Amino acid sequence: MTRVFYDEMYDADGHCRPHYHAFAQWLANTPADELAKRRQEADLLFHRAGITFTLYGDEQGTERLIPFDTIPRSIPASEWRTVERGCIQRVQALNLFLEDLYHGQRILKEGVVPIEQVLTNDGYQMAMQGLDLHRGLYAHIAGVDLVRDGDGRYFVLEDNLRTPSGVSYMLEDRKMMMRLFPELFAAQRIAPVNHYPNLLLTTLKESSPLDNPSVAVLTPGRFNSAYFEHAFLAREMGVELVEGADLFVRDEHVYMRTTSGPQRVDVLYRRLDDAFLDPLAFNPESTLGVPGLLAAYRAGNLVLANAIGTGVADDKSIYPYVNDMIRFYLSEEPILNNVPTWQCHKPDELSHVLANLPELVVKETQGSGGYGMLVGPASTSAQIEAFRERLKANPAAYIAQPTLSLSTCPTFVESGIAPRHIDLRPFVLSGRETRLVPGGLTRVALRDGSLVVNSSQGGGTKDTWVVED
Repeated sequence: MTRVFYDEMYDADGHCRPHYHAFAQWLANTPADELAKRRQEADLLFHRAGITFTLYGDEQGTERLIPFDTIPRSIPASEWRTVERGCIQRVQALNLFLEDLYHGQRILKEGVVPIEQVLTNDGYQMAMQGLDLHRGLYAHIAGVDLVRDGDGRYFVLEDNLRTPSGVSYMLEDRKMMMRLFPELFAAQRIAPVNHYPNLLLTTLKESSPLDNPSVAVLTPGRFNSAYFEHAFLAREMGVELVEGADLFVRDEHVYMRTTSGPQRVDVLYRRLDDAFLDPLAFNPESTLGVPGLLAAYRAGNLVLANAIGTGVADDKSIYPYVNDMIRFYLSEEPILNNVPTWQCHKPDELSHVLANLPELVVKETQGSGGYGMLVGPASTSAQIEAFRERLKANPAAYIAQPTLSLSTCPTFVESGIAPRHIDLRPFVLSGRETRLVPGGLTRVALRDGSLVVNSSQGGGTKDTWVVED
């Protein structure tokens, strides 16, 4: 992939792309002071609604208002259909991989995925071996991070199967745009996303063999970075938001403490990592989980979404094998490509990475949120050399990729409107069928030239429009 950036709104000759025509015309006819007024109103409304994320380790405080940009990211419907099919294909293969991994391990026996890559992985959970799950589903909710190269082709950057976050911002961004700019939605056909909470609740209920299971959202608590989202989704689905202290296990069933007495819980949409779920089975020092939860889960009296042990499939050291999984389980060619990846545990690939650090992006296989990574072209010589020593000390903990030519989208910044790099995270729901709402979370790197879109690293969000051709 070359360092040529694909502009979402304008082609190489500076002409507006067809799916942006209506917005471009509106933008040209709207006075600058009116745009500024509506952007200020958006900030005020986000603040009043408490739409925040938590930034750990910041001396100025942890609560942050996530920056919201009022220029949308627009995708034509014909293009979206390819993205949709590719995401569904990928998540179906990952679910089949997890079911196989925790049962017959056919893919390991046939050498498609190296056995040592899996069985020594921190995300692999022996407690899941041989456990049958309803519909064979492990990742009920998945986020697939997509980027585009200079030619406009979509690439999968990573898969998020443990506790994928950000869907609340997708929904709130759309609500904000419809409130501030209703004339834009009247001028063209933009696919809706507001039915996501209903689809999510349906998916969670379909994960249980019971006819009308009781559903709750399990949160680590208000100090978690995504607590706003946990509370938001529970409210939107009309289910209880619970912490570990609100639950107990009796006779291998999980109950919720309520003012009217114990109420059984059949499905937990858990936003808590494996290690903290049950102090009797995992981390004994955890005060966030529920003692005996694993016993209830293994007895078939509880559904966890997502399942324990899904982390092995979204580890960045497993990522290079997902296309092989698609071919192995589905007998299909991948619709969406992977980004070329060097696995640093392989001596020859490590040598290549060490020799080219200034041009590469190096990531921790267990990392997330933009932490623990090196962006070579944006780093100083001292930072590169310090990272080189970390890499040599523990090469198996890292993978490397080319510095991506993330596409750009016009964005409001202090100097006016300027291109900024973006990615896209569609959310895939797996129940009786695999589906996703048309759109997703578009994250934008607000710093000039930055390729890191994570909110923890100063990134913001945009509304994502799927526009009828």
